[in-house]
Amino acid sequence: MDFNRIKEKLNILADAAKYDVSCSSSGSNRTNKNNGLGNTGNGICHSYTEDGRCVSLLKILLTNHCIFDCAYCVTRKSNDIQRAAFKIQEVVDLTINFYRRNYIEGLFLSSGIFKSADHTMERLIAVAKKLREEENFNGYIHLKSIPGASDELMYEAGLYADRLSVNIEIPTISGLKLLAPDKNHADFIKPMLKVKNEIIRYKEEKKIIKHTAKYAPAGQSTQMIVGATGESDKDIMYSATHFYKNYNMKRVYYSGYVPISMDSRLPSLGTEVPMLRENRLYQTDWLLRFYGFSVNEILDADNPNLDMDIDPKLMWALRNLNFFPVDINKADKHMLARIPGVGMGSVNKILNGRKFRKLDWDHLKKMGVALNRAKFFIICNSTDWERRDLDAARIRSMILQNSKSKFKNQYTNQLSLFN
Repeated sequence: MDFNRIKEKLNILADAAKYDVSCSSSGSNRTNKNNGLGNTGNGICHSYTEDGRCVSLLKILLTNHCIFDCAYCVTRKSNDIQRAAFKIQEVVDLTINFYRRNYIEGLFLSSGIFKSADHTMERLIAVAKKLREEENFNGYIHLKSIPGASDELMYEAGLYADRLSVNIEIPTISGLKLLAPDKNHADFIKPMLKVKNEIIRYKEEKKIIKHTAKYAPAGQSTQMIVGATGESDKDIMYSATHFYKNYNMKRVYYSGYVPISMDSRLPSLGTEVPMLRENRLYQTDWLLRFYGFSVNEILDADNPNLDMDIDPKLMWALRNLNFFPVDINKADKHMLARIPGVGMGSVNKILNGRKFRKLDWDHLKKMGVALNRAKFFIICNSTDWERRDLDAARIRSMILQNSKSKFKNQYTNQLSLFN
């Protein structure tokens, strides 16, 4: 094995994989010395298994060669970049060697599409199959589903991978046609539907046959690029809701577009990555999945975009002051979860704590309630409360005056670029 060439490939293909955020990635920078194989500064990310454990993954592309010319993608065929491709055995050897050095516990493997969707998917599956059957590797494997891959290949992929994901990329069909005219939206949906149906079938068979072969036990996920086209937050979140509801997605990821080329269809080079907007979308996603909100309560025709200054729960509360103030000692779980500054952990503490006594401001502070926001929307076992006769604009102003955000210097006007 030519270690220098493998290291060069790793540098190229790990760097190309960084734009895919659908494995909850964060960096690691543990290095090897004396020219050994295994510099983890490139290609190591963190993810979470089905039981909640955090694991380190080798995150790479099989190749950055691609037959498509998607305007938003760094590996598009017209882009003048270094190209490389791993052999199947090279990926297997890298994974096992990194695993034995305790650098990783699994593999996140994606790829540019070369020759055809089925040819690319076959090679991704071959890596996972070799790891499972020849190396007896039982670590976490996340494989990217290639749009347009056959049902037979998608079934086989789920037998070896813990999680599968096909990135929808652009939230709307019109946006996809604008930036990737060679791609068909139906090709993205086909593998999603197959994986969904196979997971349902596996769960049903498991009830009857104890030793049924596992199929994608960590489910499937997808990713949407934010800010490449003029979609509103409403467009993005309605699309996400559609995928959660109709394809049983475990997660939908939102990736702020990083300008990589001069193209009149895209934000210009130097435009800030919409990180704050990305964060607001994740907050909204969380409200939909864990707090009992429906998407049309937060975003509708009159409010198509999220407020970048305040979080979406506070945005909803200010538009619906008629629901407040909420009595902490009487409200049900559903209503407690809608109070700004009150997370689900605090909701459960409130429900347990008020079984023994009426709660006051000190109790709520100890339970982790963010009183700088919550105090305008609740009453408790105290004669003091902060709502008074303030209107929504005044409450918003007072909260912002006393708030600090890590995104303060990252406000972006990217949406206005498409007006």
